Amino acid sequence: MLSIRLPLGAAALLAIAAIFWQTVLGHGGQIKVGGGTRGPVSLTAAQINSLGLQTAPADLRPVARLLSVNGQVAALPDAQAEVSLRISGIVQAVYVNLGDAVRKGQKLALVQSRAVGNPPPTIPVIASMDGVIDSRGVIVGQSVEPNTALFQLSERTRMRVVGNVYEEDLGQVRVGQKAYVKLLAYPNELLSGTVGLVGPVLDPETRTVELWVMLDNKRGLLKPNLFARADVVLGQNEAALTVPNAAILEANGEKFVFVRQGDKYDRVDVTLGAVDDQYSEVLSGVVPGDDVVTQGAREIYTLWLAGGQIEAAD
Repeated sequence: MLSIRLPLGAAALLAIAAIFWQTVLGHGGQIKVGGGTRGPVSLTAAQINSLGLQTAPADLRPVARLLSVNGQVAALPDAQAEVSLRISGIVQAVYVNLGDAVRKGQKLALVQSRAVGNPPPTIPVIASMDGVIDSRGVIVGQSVEPNTALFQLSERTRMRVVGNVYEEDLGQVRVGQKAYVKLLAYPNELLSGTVGLVGPVLDPETRTVELWVMLDNKRGLLKPNLFARADVVLGQNEAALTVPNAAILEANGEKFVFVRQGDKYDRVDVTLGAVDDQYSEVLSGVVPGDDVVTQGAREIYTLWLAGGQIEAAD
């Protein structure tokens, strides 16, 4: 949302507004400043064009009430495996690298045992599950001991976002709720998931409970430790009166829009409800069909503050 702070005195503000509008709209008319009366702002068609004003109607559409949770992508606990041997020996060969996809039973490496023999026996290192090589802890010629972690695997067809919910929000979340996930790595992707865990223990220091959002990873976009934001859907109004977020201005703790009526633009204070990435629910202030300014509202607000009006050029 746009937040505007205007610490200047009235006289200075009027002067700045006059200079701004004369610069922007010099070819479409001149600004008349005076009186300090704040009413509808009138613009000619040429001035509207010059500013590139855009509007959109207040309309009924589904809007969800969301709880945002920041977190990180992680593999599921039962979809991770550490590969090791029960013998000591020397690594003779390594057949896979970081990031390789492997199948259960696939040979990952070969280790020559220190057991007595001529030649000493060699033992294959086998993948215990399908997955991706997350870490490789061996090179050819390396000495290994029993239970040395040689490889770590993770199966990634389904993954989770791990975040934390504050104590005061805990009563609003439950397993099975729908959630939308955005990743810093892929800002244009919106992923759908569900809440899979609301942790059983409250952290006494942070006053939060762990939350998991479960996601399919069929396209392989998800990688462990990616930053994510999960918006948990707490409820949804299927026919909420909404305006685009770009229409909402905020100043001095008040939220408002500019509504177009012909060539006039009037400030209308609004009370908001649920807000998502694109739209804000309006509980009071506008009615369906009101044409609200989505681009150029800040410029109109500047003129409105100055109590000025644009006079058409001769």
